[in-house]
Amino acid sequence: MLQGNWGRVWWVALALVLLGVGTVRGAGWLFALCVVGAGVVGSLAVVGRRSVHGAWYDVIAVPFESISAIPWVYSAFGRIGDGTARRSWRAGMSVAMTLALLAVFVPLLGSADATFAKLLSAVTPQVDAASVMRWIFTFVALGFGSAGAMYLLAGPRSAATRESRGGSLRRLEWALPVGALTVLFAVFVIAQFVALFGGDDYVQRTANLTYAEYARSGFWQLSMVTVLALAIIAVVLRWAARDFAVDRAWLRILLCAISVLSLIIVASALGRMWTYQQAYGFTVMRLLVEVCELWLGLVYLLMIAAALRLDGSWVPRAAIGTAMATLLSLSVLNPEGIVAERNIDRWEHGNNLDTAYLSRLSPDIVPAVERLPEPQRSEVLDAIRLRLEEDTWQEWNLSRTNAR
Repeated sequence: MLQGNWGRVWWVALALVLLGVGTVRGAGWLFALCVVGAGVVGSLAVVGRRSVHGAWYDVIAVPFESISAIPWVYSAFGRIGDGTARRSWRAGMSVAMTLALLAVFVPLLGSADATFAKLLSAVTPQVDAASVMRWIFTFVALGFGSAGAMYLLAGPRSAATRESRGGSLRRLEWALPVGALTVLFAVFVIAQFVALFGGDDYVQRTANLTYAEYARSGFWQLSMVTVLALAIIAVVLRWAARDFAVDRAWLRILLCAISVLSLIIVASALGRMWTYQQAYGFTVMRLLVEVCELWLGLVYLLMIAAALRLDGSWVPRAAIGTAMATLLSLSVLNPEGIVAERNIDRWEHGNNLDTAYLSRLSPDIVPAVERLPEPQRSEVLDAIRLRLEEDTWQEWNLSRTNAR
């Protein structure tokens, strides 16, 4: 029980920190990712231990169960005593009638007398339709989310069963394809080392491309290979039979071998993207795919540990936790600031600087742009500040405040 409670504390703390990113960073896309991540880990915090439905259900359990919670909440209200229910209903009707009367009479009196209208404008907050709709949506979403969370916490729920120690795939059925992929990956990795030590001239002779073009052309293919290989490893780890010692030995050897080779392919993909950025410049999207590749490498390390233990039941939640930790680390490092810093470094070494692209980024890049001389500095900063509007107290943001 104590271990489960500490797990909840970890997920809750991570969700709160992710939501706090919006107070520090000005990049809207980054905060949006953090909000989604906070929703995912918040759902895991509510679920607690793994459910019988698995990790895919656990990360969407709160919004999913909010629908099931409607009749549960309704029945809970139905169990309230009749006298209390009648009193609550009458009080609610009284409040609604009061609001309706005020909605009719206040505008009439305000239009009848200029002095009273001025007094009303002084005490009435300015509310626009877009703001009203946004708050209504927020209220409804939080209401349904709270109902789903309460249903998961208080309603009946079954704990997860331990992953089966055996599977339906016999050794020949899984070892043949996995062994073939292992050999294929090994040949590819050997070729990569030849290209690495052969240098640019080798690549241009062999692929008839510049090294930067060669790097770009292979990145996405390598990324797809590593994702597909990860799926295959997960399926084999889940369903491969392990009744005999020889089965378990082959499972550990082949899965660890293909995982290690896949890690090298991940490193190759990262090297290609880094080479391409050095040649053509850094962007937020290129940085994000690099971070995703790094996280994918971390997941492969988790899979190696799972293969050695012959138990992958803990990997999904561990992968989600590392993904959210990676997102939080990216937020701390300031991704747009990194992109601006690297592009300015390239410019100082004689490369072109795309000031138009920098101008479209958030105020997070202002400290980096301060390094630029005029007129590039003002060209970027003026464009960023022109988009800034005054924040209300609930929208306050450190990055935007410093940029002003």
